[in-house]
Amino acid sequence: MAQSISLSLPQSTTPSTGVRVKVVALFKTLGTLTLLLIALPLNAFIVLVSLLWGIVRSPFTKKAVVAAHPQTILVSGAKMTKALQLARSFHAAGHRVILIEGHKYWLSGHRFSKAVSRFYTVPAPQEDPEAYIQALVEIVKKEKVDVYVPVCSPVASYYDSLAKPALSEYCEVFHFDADITKMLDDKFAFTDQARSLGLSVPKSFKITDPQQVINFDFSQETRKYILKSISYDSVRRLDLTKLPCNTPEETAAFVNSLPISPEKPWIMQEFIPGKELCTHSTVRNGELRLHCCSNSSAFQINYENVENPQIREWVQHFVKSLGLTGQVSFDFIQAEDGTAYAIECNPRTHSAITMFYNHPGVANAYFGKTPLDAPLEPLASSKPTYWIYHEIWRLTGIRSWKQLQTSLNTLVRGTDAIYCLDDPVPFFTLHHWQIPLLLLKNLQQLKGWVKIDFNIGKLVELGGD
Repeated sequence: MAQSISLSLPQSTTPSTGVRVKVVALFKTLGTLTLLLIALPLNAFIVLVSLLWGIVRSPFTKKAVVAAHPQTILVSGAKMTKALQLARSFHAAGHRVILIEGHKYWLSGHRFSKAVSRFYTVPAPQEDPEAYIQALVEIVKKEKVDVYVPVCSPVASYYDSLAKPALSEYCEVFHFDADITKMLDDKFAFTDQARSLGLSVPKSFKITDPQQVINFDFSQETRKYILKSISYDSVRRLDLTKLPCNTPEETAAFVNSLPISPEKPWIMQEFIPGKELCTHSTVRNGELRLHCCSNSSAFQINYENVENPQIREWVQHFVKSLGLTGQVSFDFIQAEDGTAYAIECNPRTHSAITMFYNHPGVANAYFGKTPLDAPLEPLASSKPTYWIYHEIWRLTGIRSWKQLQTSLNTLVRGTDAIYCLDDPVPFFTLHHWQIPLLLLKNLQQLKGWVKIDFNIGKLVELGGD
């Protein structure tokens, strides 16, 4: 699993522990802010040189593309790299892009991209769904939006589906209906659906009470199992504790420590050893129009396209059978015998879309109505994508010459997913505006955080978004 800036926070709520947690959070946040401040002059220099170089070569570069039918595209998720990537792809094809994000992330560094025409903030959908939908409608009407492309968080994907009927009166909504989103986002319902289509998925059980796991007869199983929350959990999703544990008592203690209930069900899924892979697919009326596949891990911050015809055929079968229109991503395990098992589905944009940073056909894959001969895949010339600050942090954990060679090879072969010579400002504003302001807010409240996710553009917090 990829390393990340992380800290395991004590769970006790005694006064002395609470003080200790706040002290740790204080020094951790101050230390991180100091490191970002040290890096600021270098990054400012890189961006300044990039801007000056752009001015120098502007007389010799091609004029901006003018689309045959230019459209105004509304893209959500402004704090995330994948939203920036789609904004750049749509802008490069001659479209106008409006970027939006929740009020909490008004400080999005991506709003300063040259690909972004206007930026708005909207209410958090889980706090006030009606206000969220109304804000979207007002923006769509004001900016005369033609297409809404949600680049949503796990929480927001369902609310964007709820907003679809109201928005569809004014623009196309490139997203699934609510019932489809709910099914795809439910790990158990999704595996049931895939199994009904004859597709390979692991054995799965819906768990609404810890006692179901305690009473489960593992002696009849050939493989171990893992537990995953059906609703998104940004922290516990990385816990891959194998069941059963060494003793029944350990198993009981573990499952009883989890917030399992009928209101918050979990899935107990067969753990299949093998290679982890992830995909992003853009589909319209069941046609797979854009697709990529990459090796994966629980916390994925590196993407390199992998040709896997079996997984592509799995995805094609699934999306065609349901006639889907929208963006969908899957996590797969390819077992030692070569069989690819889909372990979960996310009805939203995947960060693997960053592999299309230099592909000129992305906008057509989303908005074109003419069927394609084959789904678009990353260009052969595209480099693997990474996030430089995650790579730098990874260097601090190196313990061997081989690890150092691997990390340096990643930097040399790949490209930063945010930095772009023609659009360098977001690289600076993410690292020295968006993240520092989030850290300062946490510092003011003396709140702890688990890790910084530069890809998603947020601090991962216990119980956070």
